[in-house]
Order: sequence, then C-alpha cells, then structure tokens
Amino acid sequence: MHSAAAALQHSTRRHFFGQCAVGLGTVALNQLLNADVPVDAEHPMAARVAEFAPKAKRVIYLFMAGGPSQLDLFDDKPKLREFSGQKPPPALMAGKRFAFLKGNETLLGTTRKFARYGQCGMELSELLPHHRKIVDDVCWLRGMTTDVFNHGPAKLFMNTGFQAPGRPSFGAWATYGLGSVSEDLPGFVVLQSGPRGPRAGSTLWSSGFLPTAFQGVPLRGQGDAILHLRSPEGFTPQREEKFYDTVAGLNKARLDVTGDSEILTRLNAYETAFRMQTSAPELMDLSQESAATLDLYGCKADEPSYARNCLLARRLIERGSRFVQLYHTDWDHHGDSKNNLNESIEARCREVDQASAALVMDLKQRGLLEDTLVIWGGEFGRTPMGEIRANIGRDHHVDAFTMWLAGGGVKPGVIHGATDELGFGVVDGKVHVHDLHATLLHLLGFDHEKFTYRFQGRDFRLTDVHGRVVREVLG
Repeated sequence: MHSAAAALQHSTRRHFFGQCAVGLGTVALNQLLNADVPVDAEHPMAARVAEFAPKAKRVIYLFMAGGPSQLDLFDDKPKLREFSGQKPPPALMAGKRFAFLKGNETLLGTTRKFARYGQCGMELSELLPHHRKIVDDVCWLRGMTTDVFNHGPAKLFMNTGFQAPGRPSFGAWATYGLGSVSEDLPGFVVLQSGPRGPRAGSTLWSSGFLPTAFQGVPLRGQGDAILHLRSPEGFTPQREEKFYDTVAGLNKARLDVTGDSEILTRLNAYETAFRMQTSAPELMDLSQESAATLDLYGCKADEPSYARNCLLARRLIERGSRFVQLYHTDWDHHGDSKNNLNESIEARCREVDQASAALVMDLKQRGLLEDTLVIWGGEFGRTPMGEIRANIGRDHHVDAFTMWLAGGGVKPGVIHGATDELGFGVVDGKVHVHDLHATLLHLLGFDHEKFTYRFQGRDFRLTDVHGRVVREVLG
C-alpha cells in the first residue's frame, strides 16, 4: 500500500490516464506529439519535410529590443520637420493609445539627414551608413503594425502571436515543423547582447505548450557557450560515458512507469550536451575566421558583442541549426539621459549597423542567403510626437513602423508599404504582425491556417485566427 501511494504521489493526470485500463496513455502521447507533424518521440529534433517546398530552410532573426525609431532611421517625413513643435492634428490623435504621452506633446521632426540609395531608392538615415550596401538585397516593410504598446507584452506578441506568456515562439514553431539538421548543436539558439536581457525574458523563446525539446537554447557570447558543459576535473571520457548510460537507464525506467514524454526531452538534452562538449568550443572559436571576415563584421574574436553574435549566427546555420535569434537591447529611446535620440540611438546604430549588413553580404557571397531568411526589427516603432523629458525622445507607436527581410524567398530591393506624411499610420501595404507570421511560415513551407497543434481540446496556431500571406513580397 505504501509503494502504491508513493507511485500515485508522483503521477500527474496524464500519467494516471497512461496507467488506466482504457489505454489512454498512448492517446495522450500521440496528442502531445500531434499527428499533424510526424515527430519521432525519441529524436524530436530530427529533420522533417515541410508541407510544401520551402523557400527558406533556416532563419536568423535580428531582434532590436525596445523599438527602433523608424522616423529617425527608415522613414523620412519632410512635413513632420516642417510642423515640428506644433500640436498634432486632433483627428490623427483620435482613438490612439500611447504608453507615456500625456496629451500636451508636440510633433517632432528628425534632425537626421536622409538620402535615397540603391536601385530601389530606399530612404536611409545617416545613422545607418552600412545598410546602404544592402538596400537592393532587402525587402523593406514600411507598413508594419501591431496591437500592443508595452514592451514585454509587445515582444511576446511579435514572437508568439499572443501578448501573454504560454504560447510557443516562432522559433519553437519552426523547429517543431522542420526539426534541425544539426546533431551536435541545438536546433533553436538564442544569442543576447546589450546591457541587459530583453523584457519578458525566456518566455520570448519558450516552447509554450509544444514539447520542451523545441524551446530556444541561450548560448553565451563568450567563453563556454553553456555553463557547466565541460566535464569535471578527473572525469575520464570512459567514466563520463558510464555516467550518461546510467542516467539514461534511470530516465528510461521512469519513462516506462509514467509515460511522460518530457523525459524523452531530458534524455535528448543529455545526449546533445554530451556532443556539444566538442561542437560548442569549435563553434565559439573565431580564430578559424579570416581577418577579412572579422573586419567585415567589425568584431573582435575574443570580445562579446552584437557583431560577434552575427558571425556566430552564420556559423550556427552552417552547422545545421534551424533557427538563430539575436536580441540586442536598449532601443527604448524615450528621452532620458541614457535613452534618447541623440547619443543613445547613435551608439545603438554603431553597434548593429555594420554587422547586420555584413551578415547579409556574407551569407550572399557564401551562397547561403538564397535559402536563409534574415529578419530585422523590434516590437513596435516610435511616435511622430516627442516626449517631454530631460532629452529628445519618442514614445511607443503601434500604428506604423519598419522592419526588413532578406533572402529565403523574399523579393530583394522592394519597398512595401507607406505611411502618411506625418508618420501616424499606414496608407498603403499594411502588414500586421499576424500577416508577418503567416508570410514567414509560408516561406518555411507551411500554410499558417493548417499548421496547428492541439492543446486543451483546441487547435492552436501561431497566427491565432488571423493573418494573411503578404504575397507582394514573395520572390
């Protein structure tokens, strides 16, 4: 009786059904793995075939956490400069929601010089001199919109299609659908730079209700990619192999008792970690890269930076990782002493401009850009009005901002979308976050309306019940 009570104590509802006579354990496991995508329970990250031929086989997502100002970088507004300092028209303010504006702010025209570049004639600010080199390799989305105006929920919305934690991230959906080519490195990798982590933290790369095998794995940008990955002193390879075999045996025994598919995730994590003891140091060793490549990215081999992470992203996808996401923080330029449209935005642009452009150029010259999708952007944009603070800044703006895409089946040298003459809203080529997600999944070979996962009796998808594929930007 005592042993039976102990076993019951360690059972979840799913495990209970697995033990009962009606055989619901197998049904539960199949539901966890979802028949829509045939996932091998013992090898969940094995490469899989998409619903239809994908244009993009891998993704690098350059996330500018905080919301870059499109009005100071990508979307010049001469009329906004002309009326700078005046109150905005009441009609344009009607129904708008802002995070910090109090209603007494005035229009703010940029002081940055703009010019047109490339055959596409894209307007770029003086703050992004290296982006001039890739204007005709990039598809510019100047009509982006979102629903959420506070950082944490807005980042979640951009990453998961929902503004509260608990949903799978885009990277998790991608690896769930396609698996990974790499056996020695994680399929979904997260690299971070900047003074702190992004608001909402690890929920941004969570697997949500998908099996945890598909969650993002953060790698450190310097030294050991993952702490405690190295073997302890005096631990021989033979002894370590025996240790892993013993732990695997215990986990498999527990799996037989409980039927918990997450134990398979744990087993795979141990096996990946064992292989990463060799692969991770090789990945992080940039001494193999030429001086010309390091100069192209503007990075030093032994110093952590956004530039170094861009180069690591290229190395990761070369080694088979499916989805690499970079977060670079401190784009939240409200007008404080350390977050403003003067020296703060200049510093952020210096940190990301060269390396972002270099990544596109490097992938192109290596023949990787054609089937690698590169995404650049934040969670929202900035207002045409300034904020009344100690310095020059702008509030969060959800009704119009700019992102760019490159490679992976996207038309190069295309400017899609336009905003009104003051930058308040989109007047042509509107792309909502759900539309962006639908388009990205299409490029990966999935119909966003059919690419679902059953959870708690409902079929969930990245785009919820919304979204359309923006076919105008497809190559």
